[in-house]
Amino acid sequence: MAIIGDSKGAYTGLIYRNDADLKAWLGKRPTEAALEPDLPIIDPHHHFWDTPHRGQYFLPELLADIGGGHNIVSTVFMECQSMYRAHGPAEMAPVGEVEFVNGIAAMSASGNYGPCRVAETIIGYADLRIGARVREVLEAEIAAGNGRFHGIRQGVAWDGDDSVGKFASRLVAPHLVRDPTFREGFAELAKLGLSFESWQYHPQLLDAIDLARAFPDTSIILDHVGGVLGVGPYSGRRREILASWKKDIQELAKCPNVTVKLGGMGMTSFGFEFHERDIPPSSQDLADAWRQYVEPCIEAFGANRCMFESNFPPDKQSGGYTELWNAFKRITSGASADEKKALYSGTAARVYHMIAP
Repeated sequence: MAIIGDSKGAYTGLIYRNDADLKAWLGKRPTEAALEPDLPIIDPHHHFWDTPHRGQYFLPELLADIGGGHNIVSTVFMECQSMYRAHGPAEMAPVGEVEFVNGIAAMSASGNYGPCRVAETIIGYADLRIGARVREVLEAEIAAGNGRFHGIRQGVAWDGDDSVGKFASRLVAPHLVRDPTFREGFAELAKLGLSFESWQYHPQLLDAIDLARAFPDTSIILDHVGGVLGVGPYSGRRREILASWKKDIQELAKCPNVTVKLGGMGMTSFGFEFHERDIPPSSQDLADAWRQYVEPCIEAFGANRCMFESNFPPDKQSGGYTELWNAFKRITSGASADEKKALYSGTAARVYHMIAP
C-alpha cells in the first residue's frame, strides 16, 4: 500500500496498491462463480484513469473485471479528474474528461467490445464555486457528451483530522455546499436537467440534507451510502457511528429528490481492513460486513430510490468485481423480483436516463 498525491496538489494522498501487487493479491483467491447470472445489472459508478499514482484503468481493464459472469448491460462513468484539458481557461479543463470518456463510450457502442454499453451515461465535473458562470462549462460538457452527459459530481468530502485527509481526493473547505456562491452555481443544474452526485463523509450528512431541502427540483444522488468513515478518530466506533448515521439517512430519505448508491464500502476509508488480509475476502465476508449499511438504506429510501454500484477500481482494494456483486446478491437474496429489478438496474436507468433492460 502507498500514500500518493498528484503533481497539481488536488490529491491529499489516496491509499492504493499498485496494479501488480493488487493483481497478485486478488489472484490468491479463485474467482467465484457469479450468483444469479441472468439478472440484468447497470453499474452506475466506475472510473477511467491513467496516472502515475493510480495506474491505468481503461476499457480493457473494465471489460476484464465485468467479464466474470454477471450480466452487466451498461455502465455510468463517474468523474475522477481524468484527462483534463491542458490548455485554455481552468474552469473549462474538465470538459476534456467528458470528451475522453465519450470516445470510450463510442468505442463500446460499436459492439466490437461486447454487448455491455460502457459509459452509456457520463457524469463529469464542474466547479460550482464559480457561481452562475458555471453554466458555460455545463453547456460545453453537454455538447462534448453527445447525449451521454447527464450530471456532475463535485466531491465535498472533508474532515478536520489529518489522519482522515489521506482518504479524501480533493482539498475543499468544510461545509462547502452551504456557501452562497456554490449554491448559485448549483442552481444552474436543474435548469439544464442535470443531476448532482453528493460525495461527502458521514459527519457531513446534515449538509447534504440542507442542500436537498434547498433545491427540491434537483436530482441528488448520495454516493457510497453517505461515506461512512472507519479510520483515524472514527476507528473502533462502528456501532456508535452506525446509530447516528441511520438517523441522518432516515432524515435524508424524506427528501424525494434524493436517491442513494449502495456501494463504496470497499474503499479503505470505511475501515473494514480487507486490504490487510493475506487472502482476499469472499463474497460472504463482504456481505456480512456491508449488510449493516445496505439494509438500512433500502429500508429508508425503498428499492426504487436505491441502486447498487461497483465503485471500481477503488473498491477493488477490498476484493474482485465478481465477488462484489455476489455480496450484493447475497444481501438481497430475500428480495422480490421487482425489488431486485429496481436495485440492480431500474433505479439507475430512471435516474441516469438510460435504456432499461
